[in-house]
Amino acid sequence: MLRMIRFLFLTIVGILLVIVSLANRGQVTLHVVPEEFTTFLPIPNSFQLPLFMVILGAIIVGLLIGFVLEYIREYRHRAEAAQRKRELGQMERELRGLRKKAGEGRDDILALLE
Repeated sequence: MLRMIRFLFLTIVGILLVIVSLANRGQVTLHVVPEEFTTFLPIPNSFQLPLFMVILGAIIVGLLIGFVLEYIREYRHRAEAAQRKRELGQMERELRGLRKKAGEGRDDILALLE
């Protein structure tokens, strides 16, 4: 059910993006830097792009910045989880070794009871 809701939501978002793109096909001039700085840079100062490309590009750049910042913010939690996983593995190995050591030279049934 949740998969169907997600699919429906993504379909609606996709349709809305297509509608916005079709409604904003006009050309706009996108300036890279202010006119005063054009003498210092060897790159073209402006580009002619459809407005929907500017809008979608801004959305994509915003999402990428958000993902990177979230990844950096969660680094501490991932590192802590990895450390706890290593500690758990070490403790499990120690427990297996102790169980094996406690059961040496005894009957299997008696070792299980203890």
